Amino acid sequence: MKLYRFLTADDTSAFCHKVTEALSKGWVLYGDPQYTFDQANGVLRCGQAVTKDIDGDYHPDMKLGQQ
Repeated sequence: MKLYRFLTADDTSAFCHKVTEALSKGWVLYGDPQYTFDQANGVLRCGQAVTKDIDGDYHPDMKLGQQ
């Protein structure tokens, strides 16, 4: 089964650490990173999709970040 997550955060080193942690746990980058400017808060926001193949069946109550 393939899992999918879309990681988001402000454009800081914390976002890079979030993506790096996912990669270290076996997640794989999917597509290009996305950026948008949040005018209400005056910050650049980042997003990156990641996927991971696992054994087992999908359940809606799965904690994807713990896989």
